[in-house]
Amino acid sequence: MSGTDGTPYAPHTEAETTAMLSAIGAEDEAALFDIPEAVAFDGEFGIEQRTEREIRAECSRIFARNDDLVEFLGRGHYGHYVPSVVDHLADRAEFLTSYTQYQPEISQGFLQALFEYQSMLVELTGLPVANCSMYDAATALGEAATLADRVRSTSGDVVLVPEHLREGKRAVLDNYCAGAGLAVEPYPMADGNADIDALADRVGDDVVMVFAENPTVRGCVEEGLAAIGDLAAEADALFTLGSDPVSLSVLQEPASVGADVVVGEAGALGLPTAYGMGLGLFACSDEFLRQVPGRLVGAGEDAAGDRAFTLTLQTREQHIRKERATSNICTNQAWVALRAAIHAATLGPDGLVELANDCVREAEALAARIDELSGVAAPVHDRHHVREFAVRVDQPAAAIAEDLETAGFAVHAIDEHLLQVCVTDLNAGRTDGLVAAFEEVI
Repeated sequence: MSGTDGTPYAPHTEAETTAMLSAIGAEDEAALFDIPEAVAFDGEFGIEQRTEREIRAECSRIFARNDDLVEFLGRGHYGHYVPSVVDHLADRAEFLTSYTQYQPEISQGFLQALFEYQSMLVELTGLPVANCSMYDAATALGEAATLADRVRSTSGDVVLVPEHLREGKRAVLDNYCAGAGLAVEPYPMADGNADIDALADRVGDDVVMVFAENPTVRGCVEEGLAAIGDLAAEADALFTLGSDPVSLSVLQEPASVGADVVVGEAGALGLPTAYGMGLGLFACSDEFLRQVPGRLVGAGEDAAGDRAFTLTLQTREQHIRKERATSNICTNQAWVALRAAIHAATLGPDGLVELANDCVREAEALAARIDELSGVAAPVHDRHHVREFAVRVDQPAAAIAEDLETAGFAVHAIDEHLLQVCVTDLNAGRTDGLVAAFEEVI
């Protein structure tokens, strides 16, 4: 059965239930479970019964209460147009109903798709190993820190991060490091990029990992990556670089600047902006192959000599070995990785580069228009930018952001007199309205 819009709806009728119970020799459904009386269902949920149509109507009313804002928000969460083919293919039943692909004999299609996803990340990062199972950029960064603690011969316990690191990402990293006995310390930034001189003074034997972002959280293209990589190598510290697959298509290849690990938000492809739901990017050098967290799909041959795919270095024991496990991430992110792979394949190499270049051009053009307004300076940092940039305002930034919200536009207030604006292909057509709103509220 299905609803009028084609949505699957398959209830168990009384006759079907009776037939199933008879087939397995059970008297009733309760006989299938051994539930303590203290936690057993007493027959009442306390939820009013409603039809599917009534529930849909109620959900529509709830969603209608959301503010109807044009978002110019970024700082790690980016929305790009997701082609309809992504939904059409990813919503196929064999993908939606698939659990973790432990059984390769029945999961070849999905395993191959994940292998292609990993291969795309390998091409973008220049690193030979990529996985498909991080929750988001923050957890990927945390996993990189614990990886560094396991593999580096240095006795250090300090993880260095940019002082502008987004608060939520820093909080997740702190949580990971607290359990591993590591300390997180910020290093200074200079005009939106890493302060290389200050970082050189700080890197020493006590440092186990150095983290940098490209682009930075303020959208600046980091110009000192090679120098950061050299400093990390001299201290025998892991050099971890944060980015995303769209930016990676036009920025310096991480492997070329000495990155040992690349982390980030791969959900920039295949997902709408979710501000919570994501897909963590994690790639690394061959040296750490057996230390990779999460899931890794490999290619080999079956008994007939045909190419076949399977989960590699990833058994169920990974999740029950406690302190001996390389990671505690168990959730299957495969469907989200599938969506990213379909999106990337749909764009193709040229389309991905074109999208990234648009993110550079649109940010530059919008910053120039905002900079023409009285009492405003944009971009704050004299750098190239991808998608987003900081804006200095003479008036309190929070008040300006609030007035812009009243006018129907959402931007970040990141400091007392700093706003941040992010433009992508989804909101580029609304920049005229944003500039007009800026002029009005200022």
